[in-house]
Amino acid sequence: MASTVTPTSSRPGYGQLLRTRGAWTFLLPGFAARQPFAMLTLSIVLLVRHTTGSYGAAGAVAAVTGVSMALFAPYGGRLADRHGQRAVLVPGVVLHTVAGLSLTALALAHAPLWALFAAAVPTGASVPQIGPMVRARWGVKLQGSPLMTTAAAFESVTDELTFVLGPLLATALCTAVDPAAGLVTEAGLTLLGGLLFAAQRSTQPAPVSDGHARVGHVSGLDGHARVEHASALRAPGVRVLVVAFLGIGMVFGGMQVSLAAFSEAAGEPGLNGVLYGIFAAGNMLSGLVCGAIAWRAAPQRRLVVGYATLALAASGLWTAHSVVVLAGLGLLVGMCVAPALITGYTLVEDLVPAAARTEAFTWLTGAVALGQAAAVTVSGQLEDRLWGGAGFLAPMAGTALALATLVALRSRLVPRPRGRTVARGIGHRVPVAVD
Repeated sequence: MASTVTPTSSRPGYGQLLRTRGAWTFLLPGFAARQPFAMLTLSIVLLVRHTTGSYGAAGAVAAVTGVSMALFAPYGGRLADRHGQRAVLVPGVVLHTVAGLSLTALALAHAPLWALFAAAVPTGASVPQIGPMVRARWGVKLQGSPLMTTAAAFESVTDELTFVLGPLLATALCTAVDPAAGLVTEAGLTLLGGLLFAAQRSTQPAPVSDGHARVGHVSGLDGHARVEHASALRAPGVRVLVVAFLGIGMVFGGMQVSLAAFSEAAGEPGLNGVLYGIFAAGNMLSGLVCGAIAWRAAPQRRLVVGYATLALAASGLWTAHSVVVLAGLGLLVGMCVAPALITGYTLVEDLVPAAARTEAFTWLTGAVALGQAAAVTVSGQLEDRLWGGAGFLAPMAGTALALATLVALRSRLVPRPRGRTVARGIGHRVPVAVD
């Protein structure tokens, strides 16, 4: 890939990005608000594992949380596009706090598994989608600017910084303070950070009325076109990216469960946060480099090549039998995740107009959550039923299947020409009146 880059001086850098007027008013609250999400899955796994003694049960409860988030996040993104981020965020963080504390109380009371599942549904469904909301605010600030790719890289790095700090904090709280401390802290920080972010009203994208939707159809007998909202998922490229991000989510989920099991088997449960932090640090560092390079290769090609590297790296995780080897492989896998994430988020800018962008971003983050939920479940069962380290087979399988889909459907990632209208599902370059 060396031939595909130019000197970094040929493109705007992070310094120019961070000097964007008004950026810090949403960046700092956004960082505080997204930090708890990095603690959620691991906090649930460690608490439920403590109260039930089973990684399978812990993974299943965490998986219900992830599936609920994946199903409800895009709907929340669409509501944020229509009604504004604050209108969705404020009630959402309150509900999440109540649901998270309820799940904690039920786990400590040794409630039956079905009760934990019931509490996990609203806990996951109400996870605030801070990352997509921040990305949408960048889109408003930088519309048409070459800084958009830099912003995508910066957001990926920010996400990974939270995933360096989050597991470390969750592990420290659950092992040194109390098994419930991680989830209680996550709920409290979500409430505080979410409300602070929601208070930044000046930088949120303006709500989009039906008349400004990205696609629609002509209807009615009066000869007037009525444009209706359509889901960002109708864009073929977004559906391909969803599959790719599912595979990335399986990397996250498989790493969280399998690293926890590996650390416990080694007699050092506190090592889990360190190992996961190394994985996330690799992601963060490669994200910084990726955002600083002016790529000449088309993003579609970069995504396929980068994803192939990720699948190859993930296929070696299950072979690790020592802390040093696992740490090295985790670092390598982390370094391969960021380029795929950054390129995928960058492609959204071309595939989906601003009117549906928050929703599109939430489809991708929801896909990560769904993949994470699947991997948490599968990895937990594999760790319980097979050998130590078998849970790492989930990331290998997930990335391999996603890569096959990405290669087969890569042509759908090429943006379609803008400026088209849709009449009853048929594309026209010029609006057509209906008699």
